[in-house]
Amino acid sequence: MSALYGFGLGVVSTNAQGATLDTFYPRPLTHVNGDVAGVLEGVAGKLDVAQLKALANALARAGDTGLADLATKLIDTDQPVVATPLTDNAPPASVEEAYLKLHLISHRLVKPHQTDISGLFGLLPNVAWTDQGPVDLQELSQRQLDARLKGSVLEVSSVDKFPKMTNYVVPTGVRIAHTARVRLGAYLGEGTTVMHEGFINFNAGTEGPGMIEGRISAGVWVGEGSDLGGGCSTMGTLSGGGNIVISVGKECLIGANAGLGIPLGDRCTIEAGLFVTAGTKVSVLDEQGDTIETVSARALAGRADLLFRRHSSTGTVQCLTNKSAVELNEMLHANN
Repeated sequence: MSALYGFGLGVVSTNAQGATLDTFYPRPLTHVNGDVAGVLEGVAGKLDVAQLKALANALARAGDTGLADLATKLIDTDQPVVATPLTDNAPPASVEEAYLKLHLISHRLVKPHQTDISGLFGLLPNVAWTDQGPVDLQELSQRQLDARLKGSVLEVSSVDKFPKMTNYVVPTGVRIAHTARVRLGAYLGEGTTVMHEGFINFNAGTEGPGMIEGRISAGVWVGEGSDLGGGCSTMGTLSGGGNIVISVGKECLIGANAGLGIPLGDRCTIEAGLFVTAGTKVSVLDEQGDTIETVSARALAGRADLLFRRHSSTGTVQCLTNKSAVELNEMLHANN
């Protein structure tokens, strides 16, 4: 029985030379098997009208009416339509495959680190993201002039390899106060709230529910019920974290303007303004407040029920048992 790791029917944006700038997959699939996988076997590359009609009919017979309806709708577009199969969980080899992997994460079909995105950053073109879609940077000045000659302005919201997630998918049950601060390839679990200063990078995200007022860097995973305070930071693999996967456990609190450079266990707290990196020297206290030992913070990675604080007089970073877990306001995270 044939099977596919992933598949997407997408609408492609190109530059004047026909090179792909982005691909929009309204209904990506993962772990496709059975009759549907048999229909999709060998379906790849740009599809014309006849191929789309034949695919829609075959999918309907195989029982996937959702993908069949999408194929039917794509018949009427003037944009190129591409079929992108992923036979296995291998690194992406094209812009189309890279965008499909990012869609799989943001559609909650796979979690961060569950799909291989090695080399993805180098595949994606750096483009101008505008109110008319992606524009090749070499073509931007002419497009801006064309708009002015028609009495309008081409709005350029960013120049980046990654677009904002909400132009491709808005997951159910979330709130995002400033959509430009969540990149495509972010995973937002049900009940996640991202406030104006919150940021979530690609291949990173939240189990949900959670309150995000700080930065979730690439590769970082935040557990259920955790709160990232205003201006706080997590070190990802693109920001000095190396190959160590930084994560935040369940029911944790990272205080305002604090930071994290180690994996954090469940029900942990880092006080406001304190940045804990792997090499931070930490005095471990017993219940009487006496120092048991002094260790590098990396020795405490992944341990639950810890409170990190800085002594007000000596400045020494201390660690003691966290007496209370974070409890999120359920009303704030019922994002229906």
